[in-house]
Amino acid sequence: MLQSISHICLLALMSLLMLFSPLGWSKERQTPGCHLYPINVTIRSDRRGTCKGTHLVYACVGYCESSAFPSRYSVLVASNFTHNITSASRCCTISKDAKVKVRLDCPRGRHYDEIEILTAKTCRCDMCRKSRY
Repeated sequence: MLQSISHICLLALMSLLMLFSPLGWSKERQTPGCHLYPINVTIRSDRRGTCKGTHLVYACVGYCESSAFPSRYSVLVASNFTHNITSASRCCTISKDAKVKVRLDCPRGRHYDEIEILTAKTCRCDMCRKSRY
């Protein structure tokens, strides 16, 4: 049972990553700033989709200010002239999230346990980091 739940969570994460792919976003939809974006997520219990559930979740999309400029002389000296460009950037990220329960419905009325997934509640421009997940 625990193995199947972890398998479901892995499938859900892979589905979310595919949905978050920038190739799927239209430039017409992007507006300045960092904001919530609704996504319908379908979670399947296995590759055949024996049991599945759908839920509306939110992602943070948009863009934040960034810049790059020649480094100051003191930075050049301190880096032995290897750090010749300094950049400052902020990334659109989730500042508050929440867990939502998704019920997986199975054929012939069987019911699969509810699983919890995360959804964004608020977004903001913040320091860019490597992924936390």
